[in-house]
Amino acid sequence: MTRAEAKERNRRALLDAALEVVARDGYRARLDEIAARAGLTTGAVYSLFGSKNGLVVALADDHLRPHYEEIEQAVPAGLGLLEAVDAFARHCRRGLDAPDVRAALSLQIALLDMALHEPALGARLAASVRSQEDRLSALFTGRPHAGGTVTPHQARRLTTALRALLTGLGQGVPLGLAPDADEEFFAAAARALASGVSVPKDLDRGGASDLSLVSSAGTDSKPGGLGSV
Repeated sequence: MTRAEAKERNRRALLDAALEVVARDGYRARLDEIAARAGLTTGAVYSLFGSKNGLVVALADDHLRPHYEEIEQAVPAGLGLLEAVDAFARHCRRGLDAPDVRAALSLQIALLDMALHEPALGARLAASVRSQEDRLSALFTGRPHAGGTVTPHQARRLTTALRALLTGLGQGVPLGLAPDADEEFFAAAARALASGVSVPKDLDRGGASDLSLVSSAGTDSKPGGLGSV
């Protein structure tokens, strides 16, 4: 085994161990237990990740990156904004049928727990999430909608709103708080949000044409819209 291969093996072992311990203990997760589970010392953590916080941020990246890579595959180019949002929401709902969905939810809650208890870590985790969400913003940018084209600023605003909506629904489904939130519900709710998000005028850039994401012409009145959920 080469040095690079050994380094990657140790990195993977620490991430796998951190997943188990962090999901169980949240901010109380102990670095020595993580290292022991990986069959390594805490020195390996500092060598590979710089700190416990560095390991936790890498764990969040490791969890998020495949998710956003799958989204990019699930939302084809050439779709209008509402169709792209529809495909994204349906993909998110199908993911909730995976056998490991409760383990993923446990990790989400544990990371939130750590972020709330450790502000410095929270800031780094927020930056990690935003960097992955930039990929989703890019996926919506340039899509045709309501006679115009979605700008990067509008796409970022929409991405923030969609994350809040679909994360809330995605947590509610496995917890039994959204028993009727099937794929059609997810898609209709996301389309309705994309149809109604407003973006204020950016005075610093003089963006007079960037006043809103949609006009009345962009309202989704098709069957299956929010009114029929």
